[in-house]
Amino acid sequence: MKKGQWKIAIVAGLLLAGISVIFYVYQLFYTANFQIGREDKVIFIKEKVTFPELLEILKKEQMLHDVVSFAFVSKILNYQQHIKAGRYIIKKNMSNSAAVRMLRAGLQAPIELTFNNVRLLTDFTKRVAEEVAFKKEDLEKLLTDQNFVKKYGFDTTNIMAMFIPNTYQVFWNIKPEAFVEKMHKEYKKFWNEERLQQAKKLDLTPIQVSILASIVQAETQKQDEKPRVAGVYLNRLRKKIKLDADPTLIFAAKDFTIKRVLDVHKKIDSPYNTYKYAGLPPGTINMPTENTLKATLNPEKHDYIFFCAKEDFSGYHNFAVTYTEHLKNARLYQRELDRKGIKK
Repeated sequence: MKKGQWKIAIVAGLLLAGISVIFYVYQLFYTANFQIGREDKVIFIKEKVTFPELLEILKKEQMLHDVVSFAFVSKILNYQQHIKAGRYIIKKNMSNSAAVRMLRAGLQAPIELTFNNVRLLTDFTKRVAEEVAFKKEDLEKLLTDQNFVKKYGFDTTNIMAMFIPNTYQVFWNIKPEAFVEKMHKEYKKFWNEERLQQAKKLDLTPIQVSILASIVQAETQKQDEKPRVAGVYLNRLRKKIKLDADPTLIFAAKDFTIKRVLDVHKKIDSPYNTYKYAGLPPGTINMPTENTLKATLNPEKHDYIFFCAKEDFSGYHNFAVTYTEHLKNARLYQRELDRKGIKK
């Protein structure tokens, strides 16, 4: 072989080797290496996880096809020392490059956090902690800290009024302080200028509206009846008549199995006993929904002072202007309770 041919052969060989290396590197970076032939999957990365620990998680979850190539790309892209905690979605047939860039940038997939039907603070913190990384005790510690809640305009008795049941997008590794901050922003968003003016016309603060709404919600699940029930309690407040709200007694007793309020319950010494103490209780007795808050802000105007459950157990109520009329309605309901054998 002539000298010129040797040079051509060497150049061709080097070129072929270079192409092979480039193709191999391209495969390392851009060919599918995660969830090959499978559906998208969620991975949770906790704080201070090391790269070897992350590899073990990926292998245990059977997400990763080739460990060595992922480790190589992670090293090249400077990810191994910059792992960020969070909840991530590993896409079907995801490449090493796409996965590493997503994880290194901390591009989390938010969770949909829904809370409703909440009565006690412990119920609330438990529900939230089921979806996020922090523990319920971490949130409870903040919400029972007088100095912490004071900066949001609440105290530890009425802080539950700040949380409005709904579905919210949050990151899984959100800190308790950041979660409360987000919920306060949502609270301020709900209490816009129009609703603040509505509360003012009722001679109530937003917190008082929430407390009243919690009683309305406990009294009726019928949305079309809530404005009427709110009207009854507002009439009582204006006339300086005690609210005599049975749900507040149940809350004071902390026995939520009670179906029939008796005289013994009316003797409970608690600021939530509205048979004993005038005005609104110091805090909410549940977490009223947005619809209940709206119904309370838009009460029905009427002269009713009394109401009791209908004897047909439909969930609706009989309303009355006079006590005599109310007693008549109450007897009908109590007769049906006796007939059905409901004693407590």
